[in-house]
Amino acid sequence: MAAALLCSLALPAVAQHKPTVEELQQRLEALERRLGGTVVTEAGNDGGEVGLADLDQRLRVLERRLELQQEEQVAKAKEAPVIAVNDKGASFKSAGGDYEIRLRGLVQGDGRFFLDDHAPAQNDTFLLRTARPTIEGSLGKLLGFRLTPEFAGDNATIVDAYVDLRFSPAYTLRVGKFTSPVGLERLQSSSALSAVERSLPSELAPNRDIGVQLQGEVADGRFSYALGVFNGTVDGRDAVTSNPDNEFEYAGRVFFEPFRNDAGALSGLGFGLGASIGDKRGAGNNFLPRYRTPGQAQFFAYRSVVNADGEHFRLSPQAYYYRGRFGVLGEYIQSRQEVVITSGADAGRRDKLENTAWQATAQWVLTGEDAGYRGVVKPSRPFRPGEQGWGAFELIARYGALDIDDDAFPLFADATTSARQARNWTLGLNWYLTSNLKLVFNYLDTTFKGGTADAADREDEKAIFSRLQVAF
Repeated sequence: MAAALLCSLALPAVAQHKPTVEELQQRLEALERRLGGTVVTEAGNDGGEVGLADLDQRLRVLERRLELQQEEQVAKAKEAPVIAVNDKGASFKSAGGDYEIRLRGLVQGDGRFFLDDHAPAQNDTFLLRTARPTIEGSLGKLLGFRLTPEFAGDNATIVDAYVDLRFSPAYTLRVGKFTSPVGLERLQSSSALSAVERSLPSELAPNRDIGVQLQGEVADGRFSYALGVFNGTVDGRDAVTSNPDNEFEYAGRVFFEPFRNDAGALSGLGFGLGASIGDKRGAGNNFLPRYRTPGQAQFFAYRSVVNADGEHFRLSPQAYYYRGRFGVLGEYIQSRQEVVITSGADAGRRDKLENTAWQATAQWVLTGEDAGYRGVVKPSRPFRPGEQGWGAFELIARYGALDIDDDAFPLFADATTSARQARNWTLGLNWYLTSNLKLVFNYLDTTFKGGTADAADREDEKAIFSRLQVAF
């Protein structure tokens, strides 16, 4: 090594003449000054063999000093945190990768315009639908966390707040507030929805609840599961801050993607089953649901004298299939609740009412990108003004229905204000300008059975929804 360094000192002068000891010493002194070392000016008494020996020794010292500096730089690089900013947000990661904080966000602004003035009162409006910053990350290999507040609406709320104890990919314990593992579309991120609003089956599925859940993936992701204990929440809504009736709800889900890692036509197939069971006992919105259309109009509610009083059971078979630019998602859900009338002439009358809903959504990406459960993740040619890229375009079509148990009328629900059935179809165009910017345009048409004072059908709900979404 020292000989090589010595040769490098001499190389520039080889073409002209053989360097003298004095010339080699001058170049060595220049390198020593650059390294901040002490410069020795004596080459040796005879300027010959002793001088060369002295230069060799000094070269060895210099070589070792360079090695130490390189080792120090490598050590500092290993200890330095990694900071990244990209289309997925910002992240701060420790050198070893065990500690990480990620900053993400979702903003959705809607324009909603109703086309039939005879439908139940709905105002045309511009709406800040979602404003959610998210802080998530890892505190060592064992502990993960997520905190997501919601600033849209009149009051700030907490959407997600949980920690994960990640023993292995097959066994993770989640504690806090998060989405209950029942509905397929409910588990889909808001930023990945194919339409502006969720479909009718999501009105029967629980949303976010507070509890403890064991979850994991095995067989290289081909099988996933979740099993949890929760305070319990009504259909389609978030749980309140505490357990309102001292009863718990048990929820679980299994999902199979048997060909996930294959290259065949079935690689995008997934199917599973979600369910929940638990008792609910009480009156009001924390115990009995009110169902809404995709246009967010309420079309069914129980009478004020009706209480939840017994078992609440949900069952939801679900599936999706994605192949290239095509995708289809479907689910069915039934929600069965024991109810009782608490006052009036029919006090004490009870029943077990079963409401059901289903939907199917088809997607077709016009520009050739892959369709998926998370939407078009990244356009092949992002939109850039003045250039040829226009982003990705996706057509969607959805049809679904929600049916109320016939036995709900007339004792448990008022047929003059609550419809027996709602059927909805939605057509939409999604424009993914970039991986962060998305425009959504929907036409919604919902028809009803019943729901008026003269026993006629409620007026159809027809609307045009648009959305500007920024996600990172």
